[in-house]
Amino acid sequence: MAQAVVTASKLRLVFQVGMDDEGKPVLKAKTFNNIQKSVTPDQLLQAAQALIGLSNDTLSNIERVENADLLA
Repeated sequence: MAQAVVTASKLRLVFQVGMDDEGKPVLKAKTFNNIQKSVTPDQLLQAAQALIGLSNDTLSNIERVENADLLA
């Protein structure tokens, strides 16, 4: 059975910064690299909320992005 070994973790905050000519939202993402792999979802959410408070834009999404090596 294959295993996934997480090699990197990132926090990505996606903000809506406006609307385009067709009325669709314009999104901008800010990525924070080198997040410890052991950080829990609650801890990551708490950090994200602190960072969101520093922005004037509307939050669209909070994402945890993980890269993993697949081992056979």
